[in-house]
Formats: sequence, C-alpha cells, structure tokens
Amino acid sequence: MLFNSYEFIFIFLPIVLLGFFTLSRFKSRVLSIGWLVAASLFFYGYWNPTYLILIIGSIVFNYFLGNIINKEVKNKPLSSRLLLIGIIANLVCIGYFKYSYFLVNNLTAIFGNDYVEFNLQNIILPLGISFFTFQQIAYLIDSYQDKLKNSSFLNYCLFVTFFPQLIAGPIVHYQEMIPQFERKETYRINWENIAVGLSIFSIGLFKKVVLADSIAVYANPIFSAAEQGQSLTFLSAWTGALAYSFQLYFDFSGYADMAIGIARMFGIILPLNFYSPYKSVNITEFWRRWHMTLSRFLRDYLYIPLGGNRQGIFRRYINLMITMLLGGLWHGAGWTFIIWGGLHGCYLVINHGWHNFRSSVLKQNLNKSTIFGQILGQIITFIAVVIAWVFFRATTLNSAIHIVQSMLGFHGFSLATNGFAFPKNLFLVLFLIIAFLPNTQQIMNDYEPALLTYKNKSRYSIPKWLKWRPNYTWSVIIAISNFFCIIKLSKVSEFLYFQF
Repeated sequence: MLFNSYEFIFIFLPIVLLGFFTLSRFKSRVLSIGWLVAASLFFYGYWNPTYLILIIGSIVFNYFLGNIINKEVKNKPLSSRLLLIGIIANLVCIGYFKYSYFLVNNLTAIFGNDYVEFNLQNIILPLGISFFTFQQIAYLIDSYQDKLKNSSFLNYCLFVTFFPQLIAGPIVHYQEMIPQFERKETYRINWENIAVGLSIFSIGLFKKVVLADSIAVYANPIFSAAEQGQSLTFLSAWTGALAYSFQLYFDFSGYADMAIGIARMFGIILPLNFYSPYKSVNITEFWRRWHMTLSRFLRDYLYIPLGGNRQGIFRRYINLMITMLLGGLWHGAGWTFIIWGGLHGCYLVINHGWHNFRSSVLKQNLNKSTIFGQILGQIITFIAVVIAWVFFRATTLNSAIHIVQSMLGFHGFSLATNGFAFPKNLFLVLFLIIAFLPNTQQIMNDYEPALLTYKNKSRYSIPKWLKWRPNYTWSVIIAISNFFCIIKLSKVSEFLYFQF
C-alpha cells in the first residue's frame, strides 16, 4: 500500500486513526498499541503477505537477543559475543535477500560457471528490509551500550513496524519514539496535531505526485536510451541527469514529509530526515541534510567505531571512504551503487582536505565565508552530486559511464536534443522552488514538526507570513494542493527509496 494511493488516504489511514483513538478511550494502552501493530503488519503484508514471516521472525529474534544483551551488559565478554551474533545474523538475512545475485554474478564472472554452481530461485527483495534491519542493529548496539531499559515485546513490535516509517525511514532510535507512546496525552485526540500532520502530509504528497512524478517522464527515456547503447548529446545527457536529480529530490523529500505528517496525526514526532540538501555549500553539509538518519547511523555505528577522526588525517580519510562505500552498497547490490558511494567518499576526503588546508595553511576562519564563496560552494556541490546521481540511477555501469562522458563533453558539446524533450520551463520552476522557497521544516517550525537529527541551525530564515498557521489562508492553500494531488493519484507510482 502506497501513501500516494486512494486506498491509503481514504480508507486505511482514517480507519487506523479512528481505531487508535477509539480504543484509547478505554484507557488501555495495550489495546491501542496492539491496534497500531496489527495495522502496521497489515500495511507491510499488503504487498506480499509471505514476508510477514520474515519481519515477525526478525522482530522476535532481535527482541529476545537485545533483552539478553541488556541483562548481561556487565558481562562484557558474553554480551560482546551476543552482539556479534546478532549483527552477523541481521547482515546474513539482508545479505541473502539483497546481495545473493550480486555475489553469485561476480563470482561467476571471476571463476566461470564451471566453478560456481549456485541455483538461486527468484528472490524478491522484501520492502524496507534495509531500514528495519538497520533499526534493529542500532537497538542491539544501544542495548549493549546500556542505553536502553528492557522493553515490552509489544513496544518493541511497534518500534520496528510503526507504518509511517517502516518502508523507507527515517531510521529511528528506540528512545526517540517509544517514550512518546508512554505519554498519556498521546492517547487523546489533539486537533492541532491532526491539522499539523495533515498539512505536512499534504505538502509531501504534492511534492511526490505533482513535482517528482511530473519530471520523471523526462529522466527515464534518456537513461533507457543509454542502457540500449544509443549515443547522447551534451544537452540530452544533462537533461536526463538533472531530471533524475529533481525527481529523486522531490520524491524522497515528499516521502519524508508524508512519514512525519502521518506520525504527527498520532501525536508522534519523528526525526527530521531531509532538509534542503541542494542548498548545501559543501558535501559534508549535504550529508547532514540528505537522508539525515542514515547519515547519523553510518556516523555513530560505522565511522566512529572505525576510529573516526581520532587516529590522524590519513586514517580519517580511510574511514570516510569505507563508510561511504558501505553506504553505497547499502542502497543497492550493484557496482553502480558502490561507485556512487566511492564518489561521495572522494568528495568528502577532498572537502576535509580543503578545510584542513584553509585552516592550517591559509589560517582562515572556516565559520566565515563571503556570499560569493557560498554561492560557488553551492554550485560545485550541486554539480558533483548530480554527476554522482547518474551512477545511482543507471542500471548498468556502461550506461552510467556513457552518460557522464557525454555530460563532461567527451562526445562534444552539442545542444541538440536528439528527440528527447527538454523541459526548460519545468526545470526553471523546480530550481526556483529548491533554491528560494522555504522547506517544510521552516514553514512548520513554530509547531515542532520533527526531532532535530543534527543540532546545526539553518542559515536561512523566512518571514512570518510564510509560516504555517491554522487559519483560513493555509486551509485554502492545502485544499487546493490536495485537489491537484487527488487528480494525479490515478497514476500511482512507487517511491524511489522503496527499492532500497
């Protein structure tokens, strides 16, 4: 079931909300949470009921192992071994479903079919496996670090399955979400929460069905042509890359808003996962604004345990590369994703190297920069990100290389479109939205729309008249945007991050 579908908006969500607050009137927290867990499992099993066995098995395994680790936290040798078993078991599970074909294909390419005899059946990637697996690994590690108290099984089920963030994040920590369900006010209907949540959801829905889906039709033909070996001009290659960059931006931003909005209707505030990343002045800032909870996970559970920046500059760069390569592999089983992660690793190394040079050699204050420097940094960062997105989107390495070569002028600088549409007006509109309009967090800021994933403050402030208020003007704006969304819902499309 998709957030951007009639059955979710007009049937599933209203029924779940009504059931949750109706059961809450009996003052039975167990009934209300049980209802949410059952609804979330139905939501997950709607695509393929078979994978309910997988997620329920994963929940049972990690819950009981986490509680044992927590009880044995003072016995470090035992708790360390149990934690290692848990991490390996989770990685084996995700590895089988997500990376089996990739591993076998590479082994076959190296050793040939005579030496590699794996008969893999049709393995269908379970939705959200990367997200709920990482979330549970974080739970095990937090249990090992004695950050959690033993939880009830029902609470843990809700932590893993809560449907607004189950399929594509944000990746939530147990202590961020479950304590909110322990507050009495969560179980009383709050019309301000409903209004705030519905408004955030509507903004996200508009981003997805009106903006992201509208630009997708210009990206897909160009990437398909590259996969079929057709030559691309300089303009057509950039058209495809930019169209996909805009599509992914509004698609993921839309999902992030919709997830936060749905949770808010239940009185739950989720972590911020998206914050105008294309406004970033460097690649480090980009990763503090794009998929923020994944960046946090990789930082806390991979980069820092590897040594972070505590063992010298060279080791820091190695740790950055390892983290980003594995981050790329997390997104997908293919060399294109690994190269995408590697490119971002290189970008981060260059960025940190430049900052070290400025501070140690040029003696510059990194906290101060000119307007020209900020604009130049934004342009360089955006171009670097767009080039990397080509590898993220392309289904084959050869097609990705061909598109990038055309973008860099290896095949000339022709401005011919070769039959591909060049939506310059749509590009301009999307660029103006990204560059100058406030994001959802800024619009809704007075109503605490999301938990801050990073403590850094935005450089941008907006006038009061642009901020959301529960008034007639904003009601009309939301109603009009929903009208256009409902019309577009007849062409339902999945969110891009569902495939990861």
